[in-house]
Amino acid sequence: MSNIFIIFKNLLKNTFNQLIEFVRETDFSGPVMVCFALITPIAIGFKLDLLEYFIPITLGAFLASPSDVNGSIRLKLTGILLSSILAMFVTLIGGYLSSNLWFFLPMLGILMFAISYLSIFGFRASLISFSGLFALVVSSSNFGGLDLPAHIISLLIGVGGLWYICIAVLSHLLFRKTPIEKTLAKAFRLTAKFIEIRGKLVNQQNDRVELSKKLFEIQIELSNEHEVLRELLILNRRGFGTSNYQDRKLLVFIELIEMLELAIASPIDYEKTDKLFSQHTEQMFAFQKLIFEMSKQLNQISKQLSSPLKIKGNKRLDKRLKTIENLINDFEKITNNPFDSDLLMLKNLFKYQKHQVSKIKKIKWLLQNKNQKELNKLRKKELINFVTQPDYNVNLLIENFNFDSSIFRHSLRIAVVTIVGYIIGYIFDLQNSYWILLTLVVIMRPAYGLTKTRSQERTIGTLIGSAIAIVIILLINNVVVYALLAIISFILSLAMIQKNYKSAAVFITLNVVFIYTLFVPDIFSVIQFRIIDTLIATALAIVGNILLWPAWEMKSFEFTLLESIKANKEYLKEVAKYYNTVNGEPSEAYKLSRKKAFLAMSDLSASFQRMAQEPKTQQKNLEKIYEIAMLNNTFLVATASLGTYTMNNPTTPASSNFNKIIKYIQQNLSIAESLIVNQSIEFKATDSSEILESTYGDDFKEIVQLDLLDDKVEKSLKIEEAHFVYELLKWMMSLTNKNIRLLSKTELK
Repeated sequence: MSNIFIIFKNLLKNTFNQLIEFVRETDFSGPVMVCFALITPIAIGFKLDLLEYFIPITLGAFLASPSDVNGSIRLKLTGILLSSILAMFVTLIGGYLSSNLWFFLPMLGILMFAISYLSIFGFRASLISFSGLFALVVSSSNFGGLDLPAHIISLLIGVGGLWYICIAVLSHLLFRKTPIEKTLAKAFRLTAKFIEIRGKLVNQQNDRVELSKKLFEIQIELSNEHEVLRELLILNRRGFGTSNYQDRKLLVFIELIEMLELAIASPIDYEKTDKLFSQHTEQMFAFQKLIFEMSKQLNQISKQLSSPLKIKGNKRLDKRLKTIENLINDFEKITNNPFDSDLLMLKNLFKYQKHQVSKIKKIKWLLQNKNQKELNKLRKKELINFVTQPDYNVNLLIENFNFDSSIFRHSLRIAVVTIVGYIIGYIFDLQNSYWILLTLVVIMRPAYGLTKTRSQERTIGTLIGSAIAIVIILLINNVVVYALLAIISFILSLAMIQKNYKSAAVFITLNVVFIYTLFVPDIFSVIQFRIIDTLIATALAIVGNILLWPAWEMKSFEFTLLESIKANKEYLKEVAKYYNTVNGEPSEAYKLSRKKAFLAMSDLSASFQRMAQEPKTQQKNLEKIYEIAMLNNTFLVATASLGTYTMNNPTTPASSNFNKIIKYIQQNLSIAESLIVNQSIEFKATDSSEILESTYGDDFKEIVQLDLLDDKVEKSLKIEEAHFVYELLKWMMSLTNKNIRLLSKTELK
């Protein structure tokens, strides 16, 4: 009995902790604000008995809300305004044409294509596009039976958009810090998770393939969060008073990026790491404990960003560092050989982790000390270069107007599928048939994998939500309760839509059902048709993505891989240039090339993930392609290793042979580029093993022969540097050779 009680107690405790974690990690301020923006016009309209006029205002506010995402306030307000203008235009056309089927159907297809095609301009444009598509679908339903002319409804939707702009501005003024705090906290949590997984990868007993895939996913998420933070911290630089709040957070963000780079750069050559782990288990376990403690500390910081004085000290980190240092010193005494490969690897690993610990200390110091001289070092004009600027060149519309463009195909596909969905609803006289079109707009994506996933999640979420709604309606018969549940479910659906679409679909269904309970007596009929419409839409979406001009990822992977290799080559060039400067500050070109290389790798990882979700018939050479993606990711790791080593350690002048080897590695990268473009051409990889051995082989002859290094410490550091560079260059050469061999044997088209 006591055991059952303990199990039940632990279950409740875990559930409660998960709930607390969800509340802590979820930003409810945005959903609550949107809810307020929608409820207020309805309440006023009800009070004045002018509900018919205020429903379009509410709709206008809702159509403006998708563009209200974290980032630059200027870009946000521009997006909201354009969303409103587009919604007004579409409402006007759709409202007057929807009464005539033969006029409306071709116009529906044309407008669906044109509005979807706007997403060619990027993420924010896709949000504006979504508002336009949503408005078009609503106009096809005759606005739920509103007895108002289309031009009046259009104007009222514009009023709703202006009302939402007022809300957005007010929210920005009242909660300026919230988006920064929430986004930065998420970046900390993701970085902590990334570091934790890197620690697990050290042990060969863990599933490295699965862990590597998780790293891919986290890198993609981190890239997105970093882009948002760059906008928030660089573009929005006004309105934070004299506290230097934004500059301090920017410095913290920079340190966090460098921590991620260090984590990525910590070289994991599994063959050597496994050997090291088996021969020096105590030292390697000590490294793991330190890595896990750093992850724990980052999670702790994420919880205390708004009250940094509560962040605890670093005693545990210092203690674990000291333990590792003592273990390495003991081993050094036993070997009594400064050239011992294992000893040098352990020393270099220790350097990496020591720098990571110093980064955590620096972050804590930045958060807890408001007045810092370092703030003056921020060259604000140069920082703009690190924000990805959207390309709104009209020529993009012309350049992508062909079947090679995935956006063109998607736009054409959604146009055809929505026409079919509308005809099905019309022929069978389905209740609220416009739900089919709404569902199609929400779940259809250019990539088959995401469309399939969204379709499944939408279906499951709708079924679960319907079941919950039925139970509640059978147990409770109170319109006030229904209204409250409609509001709560709406807020939760908005809060969950980016985190867990299946859960969001549950709350969307609950919201729709409880709203209808206020107006429709036969609510079970509404639920029935909600399920039918959802099933029709998801079936159409999946079939449409398979049969209508499918854009399989294999076709775009080639380009993404090429861009990743180009970015890696440029990054390597800047890293080598930096290494040649001997202890100088990294240039802006170095930092930009680093950012581009990491973004390109994130795109490559995302591309492979999409490919893995596609039908097996389209997954040609998937295992080899995964290996190619991993090789290029690992090469980025190796390049970043050299960059971070140079940044954090005193280095000696690069030899002419070092630059020759770098040149050979770059030649191999160029060969890889050529193989992607034309696989029929035969290329032979460049080999630099002779130069490597002559420069760094035989216990690093170059060092031994240096009579200038009489100082033992200086000589020891030189040996460590030479060993590190030697192993790294050998590794990079090996990776590029493998890449060439794989590319020559793997069909990418």
